Amino acid sequence: MSTIVRACLVPYITARDGEEADSFLSLRATFDGAGAPRLGYWDESAKDRDVRGILWSRVSQSIGDDGLPTGEPQWKLVHPARQRETMLQLRCQVCVDSARTPDGVLFLESKKDGAPELGATVRTAQPPVCLRHARVAAKRCPYLAAHGAVALLAQSAPLYGVIGTPHMYSGSGIQVLAGDDVPVPYGDPFLRWFLASQLVRTLRAFTVVDLDDLPDGP
Repeated sequence: MSTIVRACLVPYITARDGEEADSFLSLRATFDGAGAPRLGYWDESAKDRDVRGILWSRVSQSIGDDGLPTGEPQWKLVHPARQRETMLQLRCQVCVDSARTPDGVLFLESKKDGAPELGATVRTAQPPVCLRHARVAAKRCPYLAAHGAVALLAQSAPLYGVIGTPHMYSGSGIQVLAGDDVPVPYGDPFLRWFLASQLVRTLRAFTVVDLDDLPDGP
C-alpha cells in the first residue's frame, strides 16, 4: 500500500497538516507500580507508553478510510506514533510493508560523515525501508537528500532507546527542559521524566550496499 498526495508518494511516517500535539497541560507527575515518581498523563492509557514503559508524545492522526494518513505532508516532520510503529515492527517507513529481506533489514543513513566501517556501531531513528521504496525514501528525506544516503543491510538491530524532550518536576509543577537529538538508552533513570518522540535502534551486524545495486523489490 502507498500514500498518494498530488501524485506524489509520501512516506507513511511523514507528519500531515492538521495533526496536532497534545497540550502541555495534559502532563502531570505520577507514580509507577513501585511508587516511584515519573512523568505521565492525567488520562493516561496503556498505549501512551512503549514496550519499555517510556511515555510517548501524543499527536493526533489524520487517517483516511483506507487506514493511511491523509492531508498535505509536512516534509521535515515525522509523526511520533507512526515512526514508533514502523521502527518497532521493522516495517517500511514509506508503505508500511515488512522491511525484512532474506539477507537482513534495510536501513538508510546519511553520507555526511562517510559510510560506516564494518564492525562499527550505528544508532538510527530512521525506520527501515523495503526494497521497492529504498530509492524513494533516500530522495524524500530532506537530510538524506542533502547529504546523500548509504544503505545498510542489517542482520542485527536491537532496540536502543529514544529521542525526545526531558522534563522535571518542582514545587511549581512540570517544567520542560532543553532537549537535543541525542538518543537516551533504555534503562537510563533520566527517562522517567522523558517524553519520547522517536524510537532508536542499534545496527550492530550490517553490510554496506549500493542503492543502485539493490533489486527493485516485488
